[in-house]
Amino acid sequence: MKVDILVAEIGSTTTVINGFVGIGSSCPEFIGQGQAPTSVREGDVNIGLKNAIEDMRRNLNVDEIRYDNLFATSSAAGGLKMTVHGLVYDMTARAAKEAALGAGANIHMVTAGKLRRTDLKKIKNINPNIILIAGGVDYGERDTAINNAELIANLGIDAPIIYAGNIENQEEIKLIFEETNNKLYIVENVYPKIDKLNIEPTRRVIQDVFEEHITYAPGMKKVHNMVNGSIVPTPGAVMLASKLLYENIGDLVTFDVGGATTDVHSVTEGSEEVNRILISPEPKAKRTVEGDLGVYVNMRNIVKLIGKEDLMKSLKIEEENLDKFLDNHKPIPKTKKEKDFVELLAEEAARISLNRHSGKFRDLYSSSGKKKVAEGKDLTNVKYIIGTGGALTRLPNRRNIIKNILKSGKGNEMFPNKDTKVLIDNDYIMASLGVLSKEYPEDALKLLAKSLKLEDNNIRIEKEVC
Repeated sequence: MKVDILVAEIGSTTTVINGFVGIGSSCPEFIGQGQAPTSVREGDVNIGLKNAIEDMRRNLNVDEIRYDNLFATSSAAGGLKMTVHGLVYDMTARAAKEAALGAGANIHMVTAGKLRRTDLKKIKNINPNIILIAGGVDYGERDTAINNAELIANLGIDAPIIYAGNIENQEEIKLIFEETNNKLYIVENVYPKIDKLNIEPTRRVIQDVFEEHITYAPGMKKVHNMVNGSIVPTPGAVMLASKLLYENIGDLVTFDVGGATTDVHSVTEGSEEVNRILISPEPKAKRTVEGDLGVYVNMRNIVKLIGKEDLMKSLKIEEENLDKFLDNHKPIPKTKKEKDFVELLAEEAARISLNRHSGKFRDLYSSSGKKKVAEGKDLTNVKYIIGTGGALTRLPNRRNIIKNILKSGKGNEMFPNKDTKVLIDNDYIMASLGVLSKEYPEDALKLLAKSLKLEDNNIRIEKEVC
């Protein structure tokens, strides 16, 4: 069987392959999917990729699968270990952090102000894959970023450096790293003016570095040689798809509950009412990654949060059998009890992730009295919540999982409304379509509309869906 494009999603626990035909025509189609455990432990992710293609062949009941193009997303090598160093935490440091989180990086350290000896020791111990230096609005404070750059240059860490601070420092930063082995990227300031974020240029560079880094996963170099286009970090691909949807249906939040992490993507400018009392700006497109919340690799972290007693009660399992049940936990649940367990894990992971992602209302007290302020990301204008990832696309009660977490707030969170419409990525192709959208945005939008069943939910897009 011949397909136009295969898109591989190489995750930390599962490798999924999706096949598409009719790309570039008026009626693109998703024809099938295969999946297999990711084979990092075997020393070659290529094994898992081939097994996923073989699973797709069996699912389609064909003799072989041939394809014109292979695209890929990956998080198999883990996110980039990254440290971020800015001037004021609530300004440049936070802006830099937002850019990093949107590009597949895992933030291991954030500093504000001039680096101290203890900070330098921590940076050396972390041994980051990439270091981001920011600080100062354009034509504002200069000394902190220069000081930090000089200290970092003397550490001897062989990692790319991104400078995204005061534009006046660019030539100085080039001189500082001129004689080091560090690859230097100079980009636009992440915080060029007060209350203005500019994170996209930095995000793009981090994604480029991710693509270089991802080849270090065992066997990933072979995959890189097979892929026709770039390998996009999976979180970045989901964000691309979320942005494409936002442009066509409006404000949204996407939950991606995975085996190792739970990611939340929101694309919304929030409400005018909340923006008037917001303490500091937030990016329109924001992603948070919870590296401690996953339904397979980090399953035991969530078990602790739920509590073993509640878990035994929910699963109707005796204490002496619980440890054995947890020890036998698999990446892909098969039995009803296994699925019930993953539903509990997914709901807890999504609930905590939403709480960490969203902003809060709080009261400030001063001599003039009490004043209500908003801090963090405003999700009150969100119209749609989208569930993707293995857990939220395959579990029987996936819609209820999302609906339940909207009811979990205490009243001060800037959560979406409880009546917000829930959409499910039924074909589990959102990340794949994010990659596809880079070259075929119209096809990606039509395929997203089908997978989310937009027409069934009375949601119209401009492009006709066949």
